Amino acid sequence: MAPPADLAIRRATIADSKTILSFIRELAEYERLAHEVVADVPALEATLFGPHPAAEVLIAELAGAPVGFALFFPSYSTFLAKPGLYLEDLFVRPAARGHGVGRALMSALARICVQRNYGRFEWSVLDWNEPALKFYALLGARPQSEWTVQRLTGAPLAALAAGWPGAL
Repeated sequence: MAPPADLAIRRATIADSKTILSFIRELAEYERLAHEVVADVPALEATLFGPHPAAEVLIAELAGAPVGFALFFPSYSTFLAKPGLYLEDLFVRPAARGHGVGRALMSALARICVQRNYGRFEWSVLDWNEPALKFYALLGARPQSEWTVQRLTGAPLAALAAGWPGAL
């Protein structure tokens, strides 16, 4: 499927912070995680567009209107001795789905990987999200079922950080 002629993918700027937050909230609602969103515009401006950006964002537009985004950052593979690209969030508004927007965003991210000589492109997807799993399979992605994502946040993170007094 060829993407629509009026589809554009561009790098986000600080002026997009409110739009990015809107996409984050819409994604969280879809993933049934809206209660976990604490992000706000000032935090996004500081962490995405400040002196040391933690991630990059692509915005997808149809006819000049924002319809999707991809937020990503570098990872690193010790086995490859190369950086990689980790896709944290990909979201396309429901009305724009099925028009090649998601594929165009993924293609743009793959191009960034190739241009930067990254060794891999990875992301996580919720195991119940069948539409996303099917979409990624169509792109040629293969699930890494032997790996389980682990996470520390809040009090357990703070407790581990305090667990060794000689830490950096």
